[in-house]
Amino acid sequence: MGSRGSGGLAGRTSASPLAGYVAAAYALLVIYGSLHPFAGWREPAAPLFAFLEAPWPRYVTGFDLAANTLAYLPLGLLLVPAIHPRLRLGAAALVAVLAGAALSLCMETVQNFLSSRVPSNLDFACNTLGAMAGAFAGFKWGRGLVDGGRLHRLRVQRIVEGKAADFGLVLLGFWLLAQLNPEILLFGTGDLRGLLGLDTLPYSASRHMLVEATVAACGTLAAGLLAATLLRRRSHWALAAVLLAALAIKTFAGALLAGDSPVAQWLTPGNALGLAGGFIALAVAAYLPPLGQRVVAASALLFATAMVNLAPENPYLAATLAVWQQGHFLNFNGLTRLVSSLWPFAALPYLMLPRGRQTQGEAT
Repeated sequence: MGSRGSGGLAGRTSASPLAGYVAAAYALLVIYGSLHPFAGWREPAAPLFAFLEAPWPRYVTGFDLAANTLAYLPLGLLLVPAIHPRLRLGAAALVAVLAGAALSLCMETVQNFLSSRVPSNLDFACNTLGAMAGAFAGFKWGRGLVDGGRLHRLRVQRIVEGKAADFGLVLLGFWLLAQLNPEILLFGTGDLRGLLGLDTLPYSASRHMLVEATVAACGTLAAGLLAATLLRRRSHWALAAVLLAALAIKTFAGALLAGDSPVAQWLTPGNALGLAGGFIALAVAAYLPPLGQRVVAASALLFATAMVNLAPENPYLAATLAVWQQGHFLNFNGLTRLVSSLWPFAALPYLMLPRGRQTQGEAT
């Protein structure tokens, strides 16, 4: 049975940099979420660290406490296996806690300069507690990502070797995260209309259906082939699992937006047609050699991004978003919008970078 990459799997238990990549990516997301919407910069009226001695906040909700704690838990969890190859496990957990606390302190301090944000010692405490909980989890279970642990063995057995593949996995994770934004077309990323002031096509039902179908088909093909380039052996089941996970995330995002309306808001005739065409094209393109897969994926992604920026405004979605109470999800929605907008411009260079010689494996 053929396989991608060179060399056998025997003895490959060295740590993958994947944990470090994911930890760095997650830290960037935390920074963006902490400072969003990056507007209303001002000269602080109080000393920068005065919030550390401030009294207990008058209005505290359970949601705020949980959100600030849980936001830093993955960071602590990811930092332990990322640091562990260089330090012993206990020292790695301690550094993870200190790094999480330092990041939180920096974010709360910078919030002094934002009129829309209020630095809080309680937020800092919850963030640090979350980093501690995550570091403890990383101490207990984080070795599964490195040193031949279960997840590391799965990565070695199923995914091609090399740092490029690790970065590709991070890109795929960001693509799944982008599906949490209810404002975008199904599998449509790279919307820069608000930033560049681009003119869109005039709205008509038939035109919107055609754009929906095109974006869904090209998005399915691009994301599916990106995932295919990461696999050691061809597996239509693995590609289907990735796309079904994205649809489940999209359904969840639609449920937050729609309230009592039907959950599968994305399941329009245009999207259904695009998904069908995209799955068929992906099933065929999966038999291409890796270089051919990357070329087709990049072409599909370019075309989908162009169509997203020309897509006519959907008046139904605009009306729904106008009455959507984002509340606690405001910062998170801004985060997913940023990821969605920038994703193609990170994925395209990744797809076009030269790789080592790979061979196509058998279907599984």
